[in-house]
Amino acid sequence: MDPNSSTKLLLDQLPKATFFENFDLYQKDGFWYRPRYLEAAVACYSRFEARDDDVILASAMKTGSTWLKALCFCIMQRQCCEGNNGKKVPEDLLAVRHPAFYVQTLEIQVYTANPPPDLSAGMESTRLFHTHMPYSALPESIKKSKCKIVYITRNPKDTLVSMWHFFNKLRTPEQGPYPLEHVFESFCNGVFHFGPLFDHVLQYWNESLKLPHKILFLKYEELQRNPKEQVKRLASFLGKPFAEEKEVEEVIRGCSLERLKALEVNKDEVDPWVGMPNSAFFRTGVVGDWKNILTKEMSERLDQITSMKLKGSGLDLDDALEPSCVAVTQ
Repeated sequence: MDPNSSTKLLLDQLPKATFFENFDLYQKDGFWYRPRYLEAAVACYSRFEARDDDVILASAMKTGSTWLKALCFCIMQRQCCEGNNGKKVPEDLLAVRHPAFYVQTLEIQVYTANPPPDLSAGMESTRLFHTHMPYSALPESIKKSKCKIVYITRNPKDTLVSMWHFFNKLRTPEQGPYPLEHVFESFCNGVFHFGPLFDHVLQYWNESLKLPHKILFLKYEELQRNPKEQVKRLASFLGKPFAEEKEVEEVIRGCSLERLKALEVNKDEVDPWVGMPNSAFFRTGVVGDWKNILTKEMSERLDQITSMKLKGSGLDLDDALEPSCVAVTQ
């Protein structure tokens, strides 16, 4: 990411494609962006100064971002409010606002503001941010500081299906769902917001192998399979280990899909940054939902691409889970 480039001047020089019929995307350094997100990413690269105690959550689209935001926010926030008996009693802030309000995405919320915000003051440590940017596009201050990164990924087939459902929320009943075949082709070619998926995942995976103390790599399916173990692991990495088992259970319950979907704030309100209803961020969260949507041919082709892209990396994105897994947020 070139911090000195003018995005508006660059667009004519960049490869262009269309996603979901009406989203113009531009490719920069191997990844696809909407124009305003590319401009924000460039601003973020040149302006963002990481603190050593910052936490950056990272993910490709529709791989568990909202769930990760809710979990990390609850883990960090549960120690912020002092009860009368001297014990920490967290406020139920997720009942007041969508998780994206508390954990803002750098290139979609923070740096799309005009003028860009001054983050040097006015925010208490520890700061918690999110990004969909690939590792290669992160500001150097994030890479060079002691701040921590938590990355979450998901089986590609469920990621694709979740993305298709998500963007269909922007279509009218008269329009009906956008043809799945078109989205499938775009996905396989890596042409979607912040794609390609496999390049995105591998950048963070490879860096996590080099810097396990700095980058925690999580899989959506493992969080579903054993939420207690994984949430404990997450809390320890964040430097906020749980003192009691019931604290873990409270965080998991407070961030569950069923609970968040039922909250009024997530039923009626609209995300002001992307124009999507809050309810669009909470669908089923079920692992293996792709089996209800993708054809056998689609499944086999995506398996072949996945195997080819991940070959030799040591990374497995299998979605095999026990049938009794509890659904969580997308």
